[in-house]
Amino acid sequence: MRSILMTSAVLVSSTFALADNLVSRAEAQKIKAALKAWGCSGGKMERDTEHLSYKVGDAKCKDGLFDIKLDNDFRVLEITRDDPE
Repeated sequence: MRSILMTSAVLVSSTFALADNLVSRAEAQKIKAALKAWGCSGGKMERDTEHLSYKVGDAKCKDGLFDIKLDNDFRVLEITRDDPE
């Protein structure tokens, strides 16, 4: 019984952590606009609450896939090539 409660607590806490990283529709639109200005699109968007920034994984750019980090004002801070393994 105790292990069931522990497992449930872990699942609930991880669900809240995932929900905290989701971007709103308005944030997604601003991220898309910033990516478009760099010639990129798509990717998995998430909010980095610890660093007050946004991350986009596997954004499609003309030269391949990139991970992109944006600041809280949706300005691109870092673009890193996402090398396939």
